[in-house]
Amino acid sequence: MMSTARPSRALPPHRRPELLAAGAATVTVVLWASAFVSIRSAGEAYSPGALALGRLLSGALALGVICLLRREGVPPRAAWRGIAISGVLWFGFYMVVLNWGEQQVDAGTAALVVNVGPILIALLGARLLGDALPPRLLAGMAVSFAGAVTVGLSMSGEGGSSLFGVVLCLLAAMAYAGGVVAQKPALAHASALQVTTFGCLVGAVLCLPFAGQLVHEAGGAPVSATLNMVYLGVFPTALAFTTWAYALARTTAGRMGATTYAVPALVVLMSWLALGEVPGLLTLAGGALCLAGVAVSRSRRRRAPAPAPAPAEGPGPAGEPRPGDAERV
Repeated sequence: MMSTARPSRALPPHRRPELLAAGAATVTVVLWASAFVSIRSAGEAYSPGALALGRLLSGALALGVICLLRREGVPPRAAWRGIAISGVLWFGFYMVVLNWGEQQVDAGTAALVVNVGPILIALLGARLLGDALPPRLLAGMAVSFAGAVTVGLSMSGEGGSSLFGVVLCLLAAMAYAGGVVAQKPALAHASALQVTTFGCLVGAVLCLPFAGQLVHEAGGAPVSATLNMVYLGVFPTALAFTTWAYALARTTAGRMGATTYAVPALVVLMSWLALGEVPGLLTLAGGALCLAGVAVSRSRRRRAPAPAPAPAEGPGPAGEPRPGDAERV
């Protein structure tokens, strides 16, 4: 008896790197979303600069151990320009300014302003890296940004924002975009682990002036706040920035930037589960728009199937007519 089971379709070889990059991007956005919950706890005991330095030192220590175990070594000279720029802008300046800005404005306003970053990444990537701006990417980013605006407006408090805080968040978005675009060329010469490790070290060195504050505040901080700071360094920094770099090396800066629009939706979900903050209908609708926009921006146009080859003409084996020849006579 013949089996009716269909043979399983093997994954095409060219799809494997794409799926691995998508998985790495997913890890990144989930851990970055969790960072917002931890920052709220650690930020009650640590000032912006001290929190950034503690986070970067924890991340650099974890990354350094992994580099030694893997014997990664020092990145080649060609990668250092991008590593240094991304370390200064993204790992150092961004983390301090964002922490500072979130103390001046409410969470909704901060999320709204910072989400200008992916748009800047796409524009800078097209201008400086020659990245394409396909219609699906632009449409998806427009939908996601509308969702981020909706989430921001629904979470904004009354009278909790200042012009100075908005400027700080805007500077954070610009530093984030510049750091991503600078990091992309470095990944052509060094591994994702090398780029992340040495970028984190550059950021930590930049934040060393806050070492005195970190030591002073650590003495009076609750254990939970310090553990959240270490968590920020090991997972949303060391692990998530490495998976980000891995995915960025395999796609365009614009597509990776658009992926981060999933973060506001995940923050809403995690705040609901971890902090008991029940979101309203407007917040849920904004989160759904963010996810829908990411799906659109990462989708690809389906290729038309190749036409089937035409049946060969002429007599069949041993001079016998082929099936269907009688109908053509």
